[in-house]
Amino acid sequence: MVDLRSLSISGLAFNSPSAVYNSHFSTGYKLSDLDLGCKASVFSHLGNAQTVDRNKPRCQKPKLISNKMYRKLCVIDSEFNCKNLGFSKTLQSRNMKPRSLGAKFVDTGCSGANLRTEKFIVKSNAALGVDETVEIDGTAGGKEKSLYDAIVIGSGIGGLVASTQLAVKGAKVLVLEKYVIPGGSSGYYQKDGYTFDVGSSVMFGFSDKGNLNLITQALSAVGCEMQVIPDPTTVHFHLPTNLSVRIHREYSEFIAELVSNFPHEKDGILKFYGDCWKIFNALNSLELKSLEEPIYLFGQFFQKPLACLTLAYYLPQNAGDLARKYIKDPRLLSFIDAECFIVSTVNALQTPMINAAMVLCDRHFGGINYPIGGVGGIAKSLARGLVDHGSSIMYKANVTKIITENGKAVGVKLSDGREFFAKTIVSNATRWDTFGKLLKGVDLPKEEENFQKLYVKAPSFLSIHMGVKAEVLPPDTDCHHFVLESDWRRLEEPYGSIFLSIPTVLDPSLAPDGRHILHIFTTSSMEDWEGLSREEYEAKKALIADGIITRLEKKLFPGLKSSIDFMEVGTPKTHRRFLARDNGTYGPMPRGTPKGLLGMPFNTTGIDGLYCVGDSCFPGQGVIAVAFSGVMCAHRVAADI
Repeated sequence: MVDLRSLSISGLAFNSPSAVYNSHFSTGYKLSDLDLGCKASVFSHLGNAQTVDRNKPRCQKPKLISNKMYRKLCVIDSEFNCKNLGFSKTLQSRNMKPRSLGAKFVDTGCSGANLRTEKFIVKSNAALGVDETVEIDGTAGGKEKSLYDAIVIGSGIGGLVASTQLAVKGAKVLVLEKYVIPGGSSGYYQKDGYTFDVGSSVMFGFSDKGNLNLITQALSAVGCEMQVIPDPTTVHFHLPTNLSVRIHREYSEFIAELVSNFPHEKDGILKFYGDCWKIFNALNSLELKSLEEPIYLFGQFFQKPLACLTLAYYLPQNAGDLARKYIKDPRLLSFIDAECFIVSTVNALQTPMINAAMVLCDRHFGGINYPIGGVGGIAKSLARGLVDHGSSIMYKANVTKIITENGKAVGVKLSDGREFFAKTIVSNATRWDTFGKLLKGVDLPKEEENFQKLYVKAPSFLSIHMGVKAEVLPPDTDCHHFVLESDWRRLEEPYGSIFLSIPTVLDPSLAPDGRHILHIFTTSSMEDWEGLSREEYEAKKALIADGIITRLEKKLFPGLKSSIDFMEVGTPKTHRRFLARDNGTYGPMPRGTPKGLLGMPFNTTGIDGLYCVGDSCFPGQGVIAVAFSGVMCAHRVAADI
């Protein structure tokens, strides 16, 4: 599940780690799911000094204060560890180490200089620590007089990729983030010595080769580098009838293991995954920019006609239809359903073939590479790069309205009444939030009506962040697991299948000595959590979490419950509150059987000057998909302005 996101809490005064994080990081207040009142502030970077500009226009020279004084002003009573997430070496726990794969390193950080591209270089020294930033706290009311080229609502990966791509082209961009750090569902939080990824730890598009390494390219564009550790196994499936399949980094090893389980389907396996490679190789041969830009499309077609025709052929097709063309064994078809469920939270018949191919091949082509220090370092590095290129990002900036004039989007209004204006507005919110909440008094465009007829909101998740004693995990434990023990029919049911990440298998520095992180998530709907009292809500969280942990204890890790050192549980309400996602949803889900990606909207909208980016745009959910959306959006916006 490429772009799964989750927050969590149980048995504390908070109701989400976001609230935990916010309380430690920002003001020292304890917040609940029901209360998140925040004042906005703009962060920029000026070396080792901090800027506090509270009531002055942007044209006036800001006042400089020391890091120490800045922390006293802005991080009162902070217990949060704002350390830089870069490391000089990889630490391995005594009983857990990557099997034959090591980390890649380089000694340069993040700057405005061009990054050398002949070799993939990785480092997380560019991580944006809040105690290192400059705050421009424009708390004075009124309108922001400076006109930006683009305002981006939200700093998820899609929004950050779009904003940084525009910034390196010379555009003046303002990113407005509701929370106190960038990243959205690709953020992080720290508690009791643990560094937890908010969402998935499976990072696609983070390699050193090809054109689909979009996260690497986005970091490189703003001169940022990160350290990564290669993951030897993308995911270990534990499925009904004791079917166990590891998705090895090496394609040949994966195919050999799958064929050993289904020897009678060898030809079908090779043909189905062979078609995936046709699509992937076609995508990987193209310079990926906006599919809404005619000059780009014509240029790519004349340069790579075969690749373009290949993609056009597969564009309306779904993975399940193609799998059934080659494969007859129902268990193998169910396995492919599980493969696609990780990509899109639906079965193979509802998963566009192009989406499936991107993920099912990139895991072997570039591999899964985990950033040292945690996934949150990606967003922090992009935010630093954005500021280094002359643009700005404002945290605790809750956009409540997109301002329109004569049918054109021209600005935004924050919850504190301030207004900012730009030539273009880019929304990294879901399309349901964008058109249902942010655009007030504007008729729903026909394009959005058609989209909502074809797609519904995908489910949210229940998530559990746990710290456990290291000895409960066997020494050869894989980083990622997918568990569906007994009944294939439960694959898409709430709480039916379980996805588990153990990032400390790769990077032990995320947890205290002798501990591991388990990040567990399973689909859940908002309807399950509505109408409950606080006591009923907490009791239900505890009950469902206990059931999930019991299943993992029985299937994978005997003694798991007794080894728990720390645990927090989050629900769809947590996701809605802190990630501003309608019903906690993570992108669109087709109402029926879609025609591949033909129904997915692109970045432009029916409102002049308004663009959308993220998982409710083409090509859909997942880190690599939303990064692609960001690249396409920036190209389209740049062409228009």
